[in-house]
Amino acid sequence: MPLRPGRCYRHFSGPPYTRKEYIPGVPMPKITKFTMGTANKDYDYEVRMIVKELGQIRHNALEAARVMALKRISKLVGNETDFFLWVLKYPHHVLRENKMMAFAGADRLQDGMRLSFGKPIGTAVRIEKQGDVLMILRVKKEHLAFAKEAFEVAAKKLPLDVGIVVTPLKQEAKTQ
Repeated sequence: MPLRPGRCYRHFSGPPYTRKEYIPGVPMPKITKFTMGTANKDYDYEVRMIVKELGQIRHNALEAARVMALKRISKLVGNETDFFLWVLKYPHHVLRENKMMAFAGADRLQDGMRLSFGKPIGTAVRIEKQGDVLMILRVKKEHLAFAKEAFEVAAKKLPLDVGIVVTPLKQEAKTQ
């Protein structure tokens, strides 16, 4: 059975459900690598992807955004030692679905809302305040435009509205 559309899980109502010891068979998040590139290098700028609205991001959307950002920045920069990409959010919230039968005579076979806890179908990141940082990309000065472009492409894979903020990591020396 295919995935339901992202609009079914974009908004949340109620507390997050993260108690995995009570749910048998919670699927692992699709995102496996949270840091890529070289972490301890002297970078000039930090580009942040900031979420502008509240909601949920499913683990497959987060992985798609990470893959697109990594593919774009590595293609434009060319060397994986010239940037550092870091995904800050982890999908803790367990998504559940109470599957219903949809064929003729199904009303005689199913229980409807009785014991409708639902089966786990995936995990999601909960964004509970505006301005949360989703991803960070650190680059040299000459690769700043490439970093912005990589995050703009990755933002199209996410269900929520995001913004891109550039922060200098070094104080530039003022000439007089």
